[in-house]
Amino acid sequence: MTRVAILGGSGYTALELIKILLRHPQVKIEAVNSRQEGTPKIADLHPSLFGRLDLVCEPYDAATLKRRGVECAFGCLPHGVSAEAVKPLLEQGIRVVDLSADYRLRNPATFAQWYGDTHHDTTNLAHAVYGLPEVHGEIIPTARLVANPGCYPQTAILGLAPLVANGLIETTGIIVNSASGVSGGGRTPKLAFHYPECNENFTAYNVGKHRHQPEIEQGLGDVAGQPVDVIFTPHLVPMDRGILSTIYATPTKAVTESELLVLYRNHFAKAPFVRVRDSLPATKDTAHTNFLDVTVRVVKNKIIVLSAIDNLVRGASGVAVQNFNLMFGYDERTGLL
Repeated sequence: MTRVAILGGSGYTALELIKILLRHPQVKIEAVNSRQEGTPKIADLHPSLFGRLDLVCEPYDAATLKRRGVECAFGCLPHGVSAEAVKPLLEQGIRVVDLSADYRLRNPATFAQWYGDTHHDTTNLAHAVYGLPEVHGEIIPTARLVANPGCYPQTAILGLAPLVANGLIETTGIIVNSASGVSGGGRTPKLAFHYPECNENFTAYNVGKHRHQPEIEQGLGDVAGQPVDVIFTPHLVPMDRGILSTIYATPTKAVTESELLVLYRNHFAKAPFVRVRDSLPATKDTAHTNFLDVTVRVVKNKIIVLSAIDNLVRGASGVAVQNFNLMFGYDERTGLL
């Protein structure tokens, strides 16, 4: 049994994480911390947890968590805030799965460029492991600090991994068009996600400047062994959850759809949460699951990859538990199926 703590208990990712951990047979949620004023009950912040988790959101103190036997903390705090909380946890010997972006980009200068702030913990950044199990599954088990991947990047990195790993596409001029449900914007109210603004509407945002673009390029570069250039455009869809990405790449040689589907199935043969499909993925098929559904098509002189996930589960809390399982020697699927 592993005792865990959750930092930042008021958001959507924390709620999804708690729901998953409550059905994990080897986990005890020891503490939930929140940035809310006072000490609200977790069920007051998330009424769906009433009768399921009787905890009060307590002030954060790493030493107290250590004394209570916490071995792993999940950071559900905002970017820029998380690093300040992670440092004392690591000093106490508590392992961390951080769901913010603070440890995803390995170059502090790249982080500063895209997030508009200097990095607050470059010491621990140096040994953080990017937590995409299908790419870095061999080194996650020994990691002290896992940087949980972003939602959009997972659809692009895993969607393209078999192609870049085998040199089957040009590594420049890749286009990633992604559409996400409104929960991707978080629980804090914002005008763009206000119901009258987003309902019956479909719009692109942050064109050419979305923070996930360098993360996508870094992740694909890990697989390809060389720099990869991507044009990433996100879109907002008036639905609660889900991401569908449509990716366009130029092949380096003639290939057929059937050959590519075989390649994808072989590449992900040992990945329990990647489903290579003959049919086109849909967000409803992956909703409330940790699966990433992917397929591939050849159209004229392009390879088109389509991938779908639940942005709150596979895109955040589900893959966090998948990483936790690898770190603590549990079956990768525990609590997630």
